[in-house]
Amino acid sequence: MQKDQTLCFRGKCLLTCLYGRVEVMGFTIEEGQESYPLFSPASHCPLTVRTLETSGPNRDPRTDAARILQEHLPTASRKKLLKQMTPTSSIILLEPMESRLTRFLSSFPDLSELFSPPMSELISAVFDTPLNGLGVIPLVSSVEGLSMSKSYRDALNTVVSACRGDMDGCAVIFVCGARNVGKSTFIRTLINTLLNHTTSVDYLEGDLGQTEFTPAGCLSFSTVKEPLLGPPFTHQWTPEHMIYYGQPSCDSDMDRYLESLKFLWRRRSQSRETPVIINTMGWVKGFGFQLLVDMIRFFPVSHVVQLDKSELSQSAALTPEFLRTAQGYQTHPPAQTALDEFTESHHPPRSYTHLAVQSDFQGVARQGTSKHQRSNEHRELSLLAYLSQLQSADLGPVRPLHSLTPYQVPYTAVALGVVHCEVAPSHMFYAVNGSLVGLCCLAEKVTNRGGPVLLSQAPICPCVGFGVLRGIDKERGLYFLLTPVDPSVLRNVNCLLLGAISLPACILTSQPGFDGETPYVTTDYSFDLSGAGKMRIFKGLTRPSHLGLH
Repeated sequence: MQKDQTLCFRGKCLLTCLYGRVEVMGFTIEEGQESYPLFSPASHCPLTVRTLETSGPNRDPRTDAARILQEHLPTASRKKLLKQMTPTSSIILLEPMESRLTRFLSSFPDLSELFSPPMSELISAVFDTPLNGLGVIPLVSSVEGLSMSKSYRDALNTVVSACRGDMDGCAVIFVCGARNVGKSTFIRTLINTLLNHTTSVDYLEGDLGQTEFTPAGCLSFSTVKEPLLGPPFTHQWTPEHMIYYGQPSCDSDMDRYLESLKFLWRRRSQSRETPVIINTMGWVKGFGFQLLVDMIRFFPVSHVVQLDKSELSQSAALTPEFLRTAQGYQTHPPAQTALDEFTESHHPPRSYTHLAVQSDFQGVARQGTSKHQRSNEHRELSLLAYLSQLQSADLGPVRPLHSLTPYQVPYTAVALGVVHCEVAPSHMFYAVNGSLVGLCCLAEKVTNRGGPVLLSQAPICPCVGFGVLRGIDKERGLYFLLTPVDPSVLRNVNCLLLGAISLPACILTSQPGFDGETPYVTTDYSFDLSGAGKMRIFKGLTRPSHLGLH
């Protein structure tokens, strides 16, 4: 690849830079570095690999490249490639990549083409290219990758410069904007760019619906040390600190939302000098806007990056001047920089840098042919990616969830709670059976008097992961739980929380190898009956025949 040349593609591969330098989504990959996995699925804007100017004077590119290519190409091909080498050229190696994530996702019929581009995006001449065999397909010139406006680039440069030492203290970057303005993509690009200059970046997740590292419904605090070269479902991991809120929006309990964010911030080491990025929800009107005002006051924000699609903003500019008189949900003018009860001390009003970004980012929608674009589909992909951790790391066949051996958890070991609605105690088992649950750690010890322990209200407590409650044995007092969480961590779990985050329909309806009737399944239901539509899809998770629930 020559200087400033780009490769915009769909697919998945391992990229190694053999010679020179390339950039992917803000992250620079240089000669001598490790290989990096690239994910460019149909659900998101396609990735672009761009060549950067090669550093290092007094290098003979053909001599150096010839030495490097000896182990990769035969003589004839090597000579042909070397003729195209210039001092600014880069050479990249793309290798096929498969993982338990990609195998698990592709096992579902609706997702089998997730990493395969539609025919309308292909160049007719590429069908014989070696990239085809890698699962990497170059796209036609009319298909673009991420488009950055001038204000987009300026905001990135301003924040990166501040984090590199142009300001006192640690940069805390607060990113906000309405839905579908490219907020998450901006954050990934910012994190990747910062990782060119620092070993890690801290990240506070405040967006319940479009989470970056966890299934939806979570608030979390993570330390990012590796570049994010794909959409959220390709880098699911367990954060340092996490709370299971249990809903994709916080409009039903905004106080618990704010208190949960404060809980996570208190757990962050205050002595760290790592840049912090705070992500927010796309709710920027009414109470949602008031929550943004509160969050800027609660946290020591140094930069507010406010994204919008057009000159006609959907909300007021969150400048320091505006914040002095703005009405928050929990805070009121005259504004404080931070609440006394949160920081345990009063601080005078503090200034920060406000960066307004007019985003040209249009997502994948402008291509018109991409799949899985809706928010609920993105949430399902992230949850499926999390559940893929139940599969063996060996490249063997995909095992359906009903074939995996669950943990047996006694009633007496854990409490059950529902965080998104009220459920009568007599109906609790029906609600949680066959559902996703958060694995949480209550501070107080669970006490049992013979039956199951039920919580009366939603707690704010650490969450260490998720599981599928795939069966309940009432006679023996056991829950049957599937989870990828390590047993050493599970020993600390004493609470199972049910939220509004449902298992994807494909898990419940498309698992192979199941015979006989499945529980909770009927086609005879009424849309007029509350909850009937949800009960209809409870299909794919089976239970041992001796269970006491029918």
